[in-house]
Amino acid sequence: MEARALNHERLLAQAHGDEALQHAIAAADLYMQAARKASTPAERSRLNRKCSDVVVLAERLKANAKAAAAGSRPLVPESTRPLTTAEKTIILRTSRLHGNIFPPWESAPDPSVFSRPAPNQDGSGSLFTDPAPFSLSAEQQTIFAGWQRPSEMLSAGEAGDDPESTAVEATEVDLAQDLATDCSVVASLCAAVRHLGPSKSSLLPSLMYPFDHEAMTPAVSKNGKYIFRMYFNGSWRQVMIDDRLPASSTDRTLFVVDRRHPRLLWPALIEKAYLKIRGGYDFPGSNSGTDLHAITGWIPEQIFLQSEDIELDETWDRIKKAFDQGSAIVTLGTGNISPEEEEALGLVKEHDYAVLDLKADGHNRLFLIKNPWCDSLVWTGVGSSANLSVNTAGSPYENMTNMFWMTFEDVLQHFDSLYVNWNPALFTHRQDHHFSWSPPDDIEELVFTHNPQYSILSPSDSPIWILLSRHWQDDELDILRQRRKPAASLSAVSSQLGFTSLSLFATTPPGTRVPLHEGHRCLHQLPYVDSPNTLLRFTPTPSFPTTLVVSQSELPLPKYTFTLSFLSHNPLTVAPAPPPLPHSTTLHSAWTRRTAGGSTSHPSYLLNPQFALTLPSPTPLLLVLSTSSPDLPVHVAVLFSRGGQRVAALTRRDLLGASAEYSRGRAFAAVSRADAGTYTVVASTFEPGHTARFALRVSAACEPALAPVLADAAGRLRTAAPGGGAVRFAAGEERVRARLDVGRLARVSLAVRSEGPGPAVRAALEVGTGPHRGVVAVTGEGEFADAARGLRTEEVDVDPEAVRARGGLWAVVEQLGSLRTREGVRVEVLSDGVVGWGEWEVAEES
Repeated sequence: MEARALNHERLLAQAHGDEALQHAIAAADLYMQAARKASTPAERSRLNRKCSDVVVLAERLKANAKAAAAGSRPLVPESTRPLTTAEKTIILRTSRLHGNIFPPWESAPDPSVFSRPAPNQDGSGSLFTDPAPFSLSAEQQTIFAGWQRPSEMLSAGEAGDDPESTAVEATEVDLAQDLATDCSVVASLCAAVRHLGPSKSSLLPSLMYPFDHEAMTPAVSKNGKYIFRMYFNGSWRQVMIDDRLPASSTDRTLFVVDRRHPRLLWPALIEKAYLKIRGGYDFPGSNSGTDLHAITGWIPEQIFLQSEDIELDETWDRIKKAFDQGSAIVTLGTGNISPEEEEALGLVKEHDYAVLDLKADGHNRLFLIKNPWCDSLVWTGVGSSANLSVNTAGSPYENMTNMFWMTFEDVLQHFDSLYVNWNPALFTHRQDHHFSWSPPDDIEELVFTHNPQYSILSPSDSPIWILLSRHWQDDELDILRQRRKPAASLSAVSSQLGFTSLSLFATTPPGTRVPLHEGHRCLHQLPYVDSPNTLLRFTPTPSFPTTLVVSQSELPLPKYTFTLSFLSHNPLTVAPAPPPLPHSTTLHSAWTRRTAGGSTSHPSYLLNPQFALTLPSPTPLLLVLSTSSPDLPVHVAVLFSRGGQRVAALTRRDLLGASAEYSRGRAFAAVSRADAGTYTVVASTFEPGHTARFALRVSAACEPALAPVLADAAGRLRTAAPGGGAVRFAAGEERVRARLDVGRLARVSLAVRSEGPGPAVRAALEVGTGPHRGVVAVTGEGEFADAARGLRTEEVDVDPEAVRARGGLWAVVEQLGSLRTREGVRVEVLSDGVVGWGEWEVAEES
């Protein structure tokens, strides 16, 4: 029965509407039957929990369908994907913020929750008081006159005799911000008012409790308790507040007010509920797209107006169409403009504005923009591209304050960001995936080896939207509050929260993990943003898996949790992307002053760190090299070698595979096939002497083994030839030799390097002289080569008695040609015992 229930859960994740509800009911029934037949209490408890989870989901689907049938608002897709235990833990753990608990939303509260409290023995009643603290800024505290309830705050003339008057929906709402610091929140409320007013499609009945559904207005709580349904940290959550608001000792206000109807308090209650989850009334602000996502659940998109990639006509057309249909809420944000520009333009720096209307008037595309501040700057029209004389008479915006019309072209010039919150009801299917991520250290920050990645498969080419949401943490608020320092701008402080981005790739095999951006086909790349939300929109290729990559830069905290929401018109298959090769190993190392040898154009190339790569069977290879220095050009190469020994000379035939070129901060190499055996991997920088830490990751179809190769002469004595180790050929000389004296059994090799350009050379260890001499080791497999890159024989074991009997051990160096060399070559012996040198002599043998 459990297997059948799991199958219904799988079908549930791909279904919608009544079909999804039927699968949820069937799964719950099967889990219930299985629990009754469970053989142990632990098994019964586990199955009962699974049954409860599916029942909660079924209730959500049923409530959603009921709302849609009543025509109160469009059907909003709910994620029907069953959560893993790890995901459920994430949702529960992220319920705590600033010492408060915001539990996931399960159902609308019973009306009795808001009933008038029973009188005490002395006949008095006790109203609900929220114990959560609300912080105030230093400026706010100078006029703070205590927390007061509406009946205490409003004068008799304002409140009248009707206690319900504070909840009546007023027309032509004109919201304004005064001494609060939350311009993004007030701008959000100004822009969303038309979706919160009395209509069948109003969002407010599903967001605020208590609510009078007959009058379509908020109801007054009898006991001062209000509950809001807000979306943050991956879930719809319950936010409970009381009706007390911060009173002022002056005529200035500390909360959002309706300038025409001061008794309209539901905007201030929404503001208070949102500020409870953001830390208090001294909240330094975010952006209106983020605020509206929490308040309404609508999907946020940030459009960078200063981007060269913006398509003006397409952007206007899709926003205007959705705005007219009531499916988009639009706000704007300015950048860090100078005080002189503020004065000349009438715009406020780093400030959010509400867009109340969009209109095409002749050749002009117009935005009706509202500054949420009380009695603040309004755009002067300096440098305007059009004569704006649009009439608002008879419209809901007639006689509103702090409003102005601006052409789309002027918006592009004077604003940095356009925020659009889209109605999720534009889609029929939704999947939410929750995950935690500890970003890697700076060595692997530039590559994707530890990044969350998902494979996405769609049966059609219908658009897919993917929203990444970073969950809020207490520690982030401490960073945001640094804006209180006069020198810190909002953008500077926000950037301290780090940046996130989404990328979409076509991979081979399709839908597998991407090791890094370079060398792979990127279909979409979003800019890195300091906002907690970023939205990727794309049109998929039917039945072709693509790979989504979550990336970050400079995230300051050690661990984060996120939610990925996939919205579509068809069921999607979404799962963590598998690796292209099943086995991987990573090794950390560094270029030091001794080992940073530079590229192959430098004689010191083979001083670079080398690693022995052992493969037990034939396999393709993927190599990723990443560094802690993002501007450092690096390269990785795989070389044939004898048993993974250190490579002492390099020819083109030695190369099995390599990254395409030196690239900044990271490099990638792919080898289609490597036979079983041991190879040498070389990690290099472009110029010698550049030091940095790095990580080398190798992936294969079999289990690879990666180990450092000891540095040249590591554990060996280095004994230079006579004359400081330099050998110079006189005119007519082609071959010279010097006798080596080995006192005991030793392991010996010969190393040759030229200090500058010179002839091709060959070096060897020989036993004896004349026609009966024997070669025991030679550089470059016996071929002449440029010594500028360094040449070295393999190591050989030398028995002093045996070589003495055959005429001694000799170091022999040959040049190609017989010209006189000015620079010469440096020659030294590497050994594990003492080796003595004789003098150089010309060797006549050929």
